[in-house]
Amino acid sequence: MTPPAGARHFTISSVAGKHGDVWSWKTPDGNISYRMSMSLRGWVTETDEVVTLGPDKRPIKLAIRGFTDSGDATENFSVDSAGVARWKTAVDEGSAPFAGKRYNTYGGPWLAGEHDIEALVAAGPSGVDLLPRGHATLTIKKPVEINGPAGKKTVKLAYIEGFGFSPSPVWLDTDNRFFGNAGVISLLPEGFEAAGPKLKEIQDAETAVMVRDVARRFLSPANRTPTLIDHVLMFDSVAGTYLPDRAVLVRDGKVAAVGAGGSIKAPAGTVTIDGRGKTLTPGLWDAHRHVGGDDWNLLQNLATGMTNYRSPGSMIDETLSLMKRRAAGELLAPDGKVSIIIDRKDPLAAQGALTVSSPEEAIAAVRKIKAAGMWGVKFYTSMNPAWIAPAAAEAHKLGLHVHGHIPAGMRPLEAVRAGYDEITHINFIMMQAMPQAVVDKANTAARLEGPAKYGKDVDLDSPEMKAFYAELAKRKTIIDPTLTVWEPLMTSDGSAVAPEYAPFVDIAPSAVARSWKIAGYPLFDGLTRDDFRKSFAKMVGVVGKLHEAGVPIVAGTDGWGLELVRELELYQEAGLSNAEALQTATIVPARMVGMAETTGSIAAGKSADLILVDGDVSQNLGALRHVQTVFLDGYRLDGSELRKASGLGGMPR
Repeated sequence: MTPPAGARHFTISSVAGKHGDVWSWKTPDGNISYRMSMSLRGWVTETDEVVTLGPDKRPIKLAIRGFTDSGDATENFSVDSAGVARWKTAVDEGSAPFAGKRYNTYGGPWLAGEHDIEALVAAGPSGVDLLPRGHATLTIKKPVEINGPAGKKTVKLAYIEGFGFSPSPVWLDTDNRFFGNAGVISLLPEGFEAAGPKLKEIQDAETAVMVRDVARRFLSPANRTPTLIDHVLMFDSVAGTYLPDRAVLVRDGKVAAVGAGGSIKAPAGTVTIDGRGKTLTPGLWDAHRHVGGDDWNLLQNLATGMTNYRSPGSMIDETLSLMKRRAAGELLAPDGKVSIIIDRKDPLAAQGALTVSSPEEAIAAVRKIKAAGMWGVKFYTSMNPAWIAPAAAEAHKLGLHVHGHIPAGMRPLEAVRAGYDEITHINFIMMQAMPQAVVDKANTAARLEGPAKYGKDVDLDSPEMKAFYAELAKRKTIIDPTLTVWEPLMTSDGSAVAPEYAPFVDIAPSAVARSWKIAGYPLFDGLTRDDFRKSFAKMVGVVGKLHEAGVPIVAGTDGWGLELVRELELYQEAGLSNAEALQTATIVPARMVGMAETTGSIAAGKSADLILVDGDVSQNLGALRHVQTVFLDGYRLDGSELRKASGLGGMPR
């Protein structure tokens, strides 16, 4: 649709610039229309929505059209004369008595959610029942003053519960109507873009208070008494073997002793856990977990067994806050290392990146990252290829790790020769075999569409690809595949939840579980979903070829972290053994970030970062999802309590 002159106008922006627009206007027939157009680094959303409100201001009819990078956005909802609500989307359909409920849309322009916000405000503490399922409430916290195009403006911070795993912030105006959302990406009225970072800072500080109380409850002296796990199957990540009937004593934050089952005498006051039928492994690493902005999700990472991470792109101020609060015992979170993104100043620049316009500015950005105490530098897809070598050289001079996406116009081998220590995402590995036209536009959706179209036809055993693997192995270049990013997009057709999320569907909030069922990346150029699946199979296959050639693989998700075990399962499908797959999420990333002397394996003197899971992981990597106990810096944390605190309703399947 085309918004008329005078339509309400919101923008989608980040510190890197503007990413899109949303408009709203009333039509002559009394309906309300919305138009959203967004491009996030080439991932495009184009959606329209028309809403008809009933006498009680509840939507009684709506139609959504368009597409996102998750597929067809078509959605219809209506209420018939008998009071029965009916809905149909690209992934589900159903009906139910409308009664006093509100329909929660599967998708649509972000601004259209304003009607739900108004209803939640009006409902007060009792909240609102939702269709297809769920219940939501809204709590107003406090007013703040910001600058706008017409001067000072007062807005109010509020939190919604029921739409996600944790309370989600939203901003209201003085009349308690929707004002906007702030975050790494913000939706705000035109002219208020500059207020986004301030609003984000305020809501992050408020969230920090909430999670502080949770952290103090778990990080209590009672949870740091000595623990003996006896007669357990133990994963030796260094040797890559499972050792039966072992005993491990945890004391004073360390692994105090490791021995045969029954051989360790427990000190007075020790909590003893019978390890029969269970597996003890080093705590898991997610080597592609962007931290910052969601403290609750870090708590959930612990609940799913992640005690460490490598963030391949966070903002410096958020990272410093996270580290400070974690060290003070005010944040329950895994421990890790952080890289900062550098990208060329461009409409397609990464949100949250340090943007630069010259090689000199790129080098200055590298120095800024080092001065902030960060671990690495991540270059992005809009970087000028000519700037990579001098900026990487400066990073290496300063002792920083260099990795990233492959800039448009470069192939992965060229980036490695220019100074990359690591390549993130398997689609950029596939760029080595892509047509030049795809390589030249790799800072757009071509970075997926190229491998999706041509990947199925790549000969993974060609002389050129074998030479590629061999050079990566010789240079000890690390690969961070993130297969679980691409599996849902390329293989889903709306008929089922992707394997990454299927084990969590029954224990996730209903709105989250519904969002996990996607129609898949939109097809193009006459390709079929089966073509996409064949191309994804080649992505899995290339991980196996890289491993076979001796290229180090680290497991990462670029998601919630819930996807981590599925990532390991895909590595096993690629040809890694069970133990080799688990090494990619334990000792290999610990070595990559220089922490292998303290974590990543189970040995006397090392930090007690461990997980105890129900089942035999040596026979089934999926048992890693069944976390019974997490040991973080020696604290003994109950898995069921962690899941409850992080919004999960029980043990995953």
